[in-house]
Amino acid sequence: MRDTNEMEVIFDSRSENEGFARVAVAAFLTQLNPTVEEVSDVKTAVSEAVTNSIIHGYEGDIRKISIRCRIRENTLIVRIRDEGCGMENVEQAMLPMFTTKPDLDRSGMGFAFMEAFMDRIEVESEPGVGTTVTMEKTIGKGRNIWTTQSI
Repeated sequence: MRDTNEMEVIFDSRSENEGFARVAVAAFLTQLNPTVEEVSDVKTAVSEAVTNSIIHGYEGDIRKISIRCRIRENTLIVRIRDEGCGMENVEQAMLPMFTTKPDLDRSGMGFAFMEAFMDRIEVESEPGVGTTVTMEKTIGKGRNIWTTQSI
């Protein structure tokens, strides 16, 4: 399979850029003619991953986050990367309700939301190096396509 399109954005790890990240990915996704629900799912997952980079990866330091999106047939592949503190135990971090920042009212549901809204998620992290979250969503899966011939 060949990629049909690709984009990359790099931005500061400021909380106000979380909305920018959501909109940038959603705008790129529109070429697949997604439903409103599919766009909402992707935006939520992107928001969670970017927020994790800002709060947990960089712990308030202003550094760079990169988002790379690819479209392969009818699948969106989103890779969000930071070069922050990384995680020692990815499996533990992905458990629902697990948080390292309860004092900041973090619910520990970020990865659970990403898993719920996307078809596939992979997390790679190394302490002191950073974290990469790769997510996939197939657009139009299960959607009935009506044509004039089906009437």
